[in-house]
Amino acid sequence: MSKEKLNVLLLGSGGREAAIAWKLSQSPRMGKFFIAPGNAGTSAFGTNLPIKPTDFEAVYDAVVSNDIDLVVAGNEDPLVEGLREFLESRAMAEGRELLMVGPGKAGAALEGSKDFAKHFMAKYGIPTAKYLTVTPDNIAEGDAFLESLEAPYVLKADGLAAGKGVLIIDSIDEARQSLRRMLAGQFGKASAKVVIEQFLSGIECSVFVLTDGTGEYIVLPPAKDYKRIGEGDTGLNTGGMGAVCPPPFVDDEFMAKIDSRIIKPTLAGLAAEGIDYRGFIFLGLINCGGEPLVIEYNVRMGDPETEAVMPRIASDLLPVLEAAADARLKGMAIETDPRTSVTVMAVSGGYPGDYEKGKAISGNLAPAESIIFHAGTAAAADGKPVTAGGRVLTATSYGRNISEAAALSYKALEGVHFDGMYFRRDIGRDLLPYE
Repeated sequence: MSKEKLNVLLLGSGGREAAIAWKLSQSPRMGKFFIAPGNAGTSAFGTNLPIKPTDFEAVYDAVVSNDIDLVVAGNEDPLVEGLREFLESRAMAEGRELLMVGPGKAGAALEGSKDFAKHFMAKYGIPTAKYLTVTPDNIAEGDAFLESLEAPYVLKADGLAAGKGVLIIDSIDEARQSLRRMLAGQFGKASAKVVIEQFLSGIECSVFVLTDGTGEYIVLPPAKDYKRIGEGDTGLNTGGMGAVCPPPFVDDEFMAKIDSRIIKPTLAGLAAEGIDYRGFIFLGLINCGGEPLVIEYNVRMGDPETEAVMPRIASDLLPVLEAAADARLKGMAIETDPRTSVTVMAVSGGYPGDYEKGKAISGNLAPAESIIFHAGTAAAADGKPVTAGGRVLTATSYGRNISEAAALSYKALEGVHFDGMYFRRDIGRDLLPYE
């Protein structure tokens, strides 16, 4: 595609999509820009469309009516359900040229099925934890595998479970009981199979790869996110309470290991499987004594890591996404801001448990020294933002180091208010010894 201006449709509604929208809206090549469904903040970057990304007919109607050139999938659900194939077949039937960032159903199985991902890693020699896939037919084998492991025990629902399908359990008796509850439908169809994994001890990080299906790829700045609700990494798991980009322990030597042992074998494996993968691959990694191992694959950017990564991309992202979707990344590159960025997530009171929505959001949502990205927000009848999710908004700031960037993000959130608002004040603190 060689159009001077591109009309773009971005699918999703969270902080990840807000950060991508913020970055793409700065491109001089941006034509008409739509976010579906978006949130109260994304309307500053483009036009929100009240469409669910999993409503394929509505998505294609939006493509046609708005003359869309490029579709960017923000979240995984439509990819796992086959959005790429649907759009491509409809566009081809109507003679329409359409590009898409996001893999087809076969590639999306890297995230859509833990069992597929683990088999893939084993087949192509990609370092990961020991595992066993369990169904109701081999529960005894699952019990024996649990016996062979040391606590804690990791149980993962095979399919997508809205981020809730991973259990880390200290007691083997409780692990056995949880295995049976999962197989009996605790997470619906997602846990019809359960992957038991060896627990890995180390420090985690996220690495993001953009690839074009030909073996060419670009590595975006790495990040580290914080999943626990409480400071000191205590309490329940969440979708993410903050992120640091880059984590200082991810040095050139560690990145070289990731590239040779994980990225290249992953792309070679996809090619060997005949999977034309065009889009992001999120590598959830753990550093075990200086060696990178894969915890999981995702088939899109992470959240809240994206809110820390996008501000560090100093060059125009839109032509790079277009090139990835068009299988011509060769020779492309991105420029990176040398500063550190720290993202802090503000959440609703009660999250990740029950919480109320519709709380008015007030204060300075455009601070001079930080970027506020909306996540779980909506526009009220008067146009003002209200809470509409557990994770409500993030503040992202630059700094010469983690402490400086984090302090600015805390200051930005102190200038915002909604009833029950909570955020962690220790994002990045564990990384200070590495700086």
